[in-house]
Amino acid sequence: MTQSKPLIDLPPAEELPYSDGKPVDSELQILIPAILSLTLAHLWVDRNDWFFGVNMGIYHTTGKDPRIAIVPDAFLALGVPRRRDDEGRLSYIVWKEDDIPPILTIEYVSKKYGGEYDWEETKRNDSPKMRDYARLGVLYYVIHNPGRYRIKKHQTFEVYRLIDGDYILQSGNPVWMSEIGLGIGYARGVYGGWEREWLYWFNEQGERYQIPDEILEQERQRTQLERQRAEELESLLQRYREQYGDLSD
Repeated sequence: MTQSKPLIDLPPAEELPYSDGKPVDSELQILIPAILSLTLAHLWVDRNDWFFGVNMGIYHTTGKDPRIAIVPDAFLALGVPRRRDDEGRLSYIVWKEDDIPPILTIEYVSKKYGGEYDWEETKRNDSPKMRDYARLGVLYYVIHNPGRYRIKKHQTFEVYRLIDGDYILQSGNPVWMSEIGLGIGYARGVYGGWEREWLYWFNEQGERYQIPDEILEQERQRTQLERQRAEELESLLQRYREQYGDLSD
């Protein structure tokens, strides 16, 4: 939990900017979180106690100025309403969410490095994300860097868990997150006709959950197979009628 200042000191939601006016760095910074969000909406369709934000500002009271947001590529919060109202959230404002910070944040590293990694690197960068997430109390911090831009000593996929105030690198792909009830990892797959490496959700046995596109394609193939079998059966019946007459006679 974060430590809130008295509400009288905090700006109302309407006064907080919900856009920094800067475009995201790449197409993948939209598509990768979109796949995770759509899959989660399918997996947790009957749950209303979670929120998944994409490129959305997180306002909090653990920094010097509550009007300055942290903006991860994606994040997951548990124990909050999935929908606040018909308009949806403009931002994720921790003191408006019962002081519940995100449990998971995700950063995709593009060619424009944004200080996603360790303490010494973030101290020299204008976006000390790891330090800010730790102070906020984000339990899991995921960094996906398939191009390994700028930081050669790091892996393609890294998951850190907050332990006693420090982020500790977890091993494996996928990494199971028991507090969330999901694993996260990367694998090669196809989305929108694009075959490449994507981030996916996994179960505790390390099996990847299907994304909605795959489920729809399976349903299409099943329907097509059923139609084909029905047509084959009708063809057989027609040949039987031609040879032996109408079955109803």
